[in-house]
Amino acid sequence: MLFALVWLSCVWFGSYAFNPNNATRLFAALALVEQGDARIDRYQSLTIDKAQFGEGSARHYYMDKAPGMTLMAVPAVWAADRLSGAKASDQVIDIANPRLMKFLGIRLAAVVASSVALLTACAAVLLLDLGTGITGSPAAGLFAALGYALGSIVWGWSTSLFGHAPVAALLVIATWAIWRGTSGPRALTRWRYPVLAGLALGWAVAVEFQAALSGIAIGVWALWRTRSAVARVRGRIYGTTVICAGAAIVPVVAYNMIAFGTPFMLGYQGVVGFDGMNQGLFGLTYPKPGAMWGIVFGLRRGLLWVSPVLIVGCVGLLRMIRRPATRDLGWLAVAVVAIVVSVNASYFYWDGGASVGPRHSVPAIAFLGLGLAPFWASLSSNRARYAAAALLAVSIVLNLIIASTDIFAAETMAVPVWTRNFLGLFLTGKLETLPNLFWGWNAWFGFAFYLDIALPLLGLIVWQTQRAERRLSE
Repeated sequence: MLFALVWLSCVWFGSYAFNPNNATRLFAALALVEQGDARIDRYQSLTIDKAQFGEGSARHYYMDKAPGMTLMAVPAVWAADRLSGAKASDQVIDIANPRLMKFLGIRLAAVVASSVALLTACAAVLLLDLGTGITGSPAAGLFAALGYALGSIVWGWSTSLFGHAPVAALLVIATWAIWRGTSGPRALTRWRYPVLAGLALGWAVAVEFQAALSGIAIGVWALWRTRSAVARVRGRIYGTTVICAGAAIVPVVAYNMIAFGTPFMLGYQGVVGFDGMNQGLFGLTYPKPGAMWGIVFGLRRGLLWVSPVLIVGCVGLLRMIRRPATRDLGWLAVAVVAIVVSVNASYFYWDGGASVGPRHSVPAIAFLGLGLAPFWASLSSNRARYAAAALLAVSIVLNLIIASTDIFAAETMAVPVWTRNFLGLFLTGKLETLPNLFWGWNAWFGFAFYLDIALPLLGLIVWQTQRAERRLSE
């Protein structure tokens, strides 16, 4: 039921197909499906996010991102083309063309439903299991899963083709697989856990290259968790994980060969229009204190203003570190949060441009969310639990407003959630739900229909969790 709730919540609300990040990935997927190459020459005027290689008649344009999201989009784009009989080559390439907008919107929704939403829903379920496992409380696990998937901007970014939410989910999947696979002598002999961990870590790098840094931290943690295993078992685990991680990177090599004729070329090398990318390593230098403050506390992009429940997640991570049984997992979570936020603060465009919240720090949310489980388990009174549940409810309502309106807030807005999402869009009924975008419904009807499904489903989840808690206490 949790999987269904999270998947539905991510799929139900739309995302602007002409956002440059969405568009460039869709254009590259269309080029691969319909042209057999990665050139987006025909569409390049519709996005500022692009790479240029060559001059004169040899000049061509490409997506300027890591190719993972585009490669995940290819099956859904191919299926949409075959089922509808429509192709991008039949469309008038004009940003004001409503037919092109609908054409891209349908494919964006199909891609989100078949990739991003699936990953976020899977990660929520695994975080439920992980949180329950380390605390012994299903309610604590549910508190962590809901805080991560619906009580944070993970929800809004899971309606788009941006790589941040998928990377967060893939890191959770890898962490869960390692935790499960090292939870006892029998678990160490099961091949599925190192396979899953390797594939998840490798594909996270395919989606966003900087995910390799968090992947290294998770790998070091895996070495620590398996330090007492016999050499033969360790060798099998490490070998399987590395082979699977390498296999997940192969599609990136294939894309580079198709696009550039060499596996050693990156789209970032040809970025046009963003001079800040020339600083350091593709815009990365060193963490700036001002950026760090803005990422966490700033009114314009501060994480705590758009996901307030994560405040108590920090408390929960400290509790994990203090307990011997969860100390290693707590330190891993702190390390990943520190890595993600530091990389974000090192980036020239740290604020993410048109963004609600610090979108580059979304992968850290999953590990802050993990801290929600021990925090809930530490609450000894019903009054404290009601207060924590109220904080979670506020976070969910806040992110419902964000997801149902627009995750892309203008750079110039000082408090975008209040001025744009709530006052400018939500109160005026400018919502983006699938029924009103594609079925012609009134926007409020589409929103109410979502609540008609989601609220009873959430109620059933809470009821079943309470039953599980009572059984454990008997």
